[in-house]
Amino acid sequence: MRAAAVLLAAGRGERLGMDVPKGFVELAGRPLLSYAVEAVRGCHDIDSVAVAVPVGYEDRAFEIAGPRGVDVVLGGASRQASVENSLSIFLSDLSPLPEAVVVHDVARPLATSELFDRVLSALDGADGAIPAIPVVDTIKRVFEGVVTETLRRDSLIAVQTPQAFRTDVLERAHAAARREGITATDDAALLERIGARVVAVEGDTRNIKITKPEDLQLAALLGEAG
Repeated sequence: MRAAAVLLAAGRGERLGMDVPKGFVELAGRPLLSYAVEAVRGCHDIDSVAVAVPVGYEDRAFEIAGPRGVDVVLGGASRQASVENSLSIFLSDLSPLPEAVVVHDVARPLATSELFDRVLSALDGADGAIPAIPVVDTIKRVFEGVVTETLRRDSLIAVQTPQAFRTDVLERAHAAARREGITATDDAALLERIGARVVAVEGDTRNIKITKPEDLQLAALLGEAG
């Protein structure tokens, strides 16, 4: 299946307390973006890449990602807008269109090429595929500090990226969200809203998201162990 990848590196990452955007923060001497590029390059179905970055980081992104099959686009005011900006590049510049688009947050530097392959393979019979791991903690709903409900964790999953989608369905889901003024924290939620079929595949417990400084330390340890 011919696919394109969207690498989201436009987040500022204020909680990390660094003087560069999150995608350009270094882990073991390398910017987080470079890990995502490496994983994408190891996925043989992906031949086009769009990297969404903040203003002023376009040249640096090209240095990291390399010119082959890469477009650098400006990130939007939200994650969703950054995906839309990237998707518009594929819709306007690529012919024929890729059958699938994989969206990945570069804040997850330990995502493997195998995980990209896994979500793409799961599109056989589905409109979207997301990696997930089971929730092991007890989850409770709280209102104003008071517990109101205990949720059944056997039906709950923690979702990761990369997430893969059929290109036409992803574009349709974003178009519907624009019309209705809807925002979501991941693209799968937009597909769910239009009744598309999204399936969950096995994620990777090592595929953590870098949010706080201590996450960088944990990722370094996991990378060494892996």
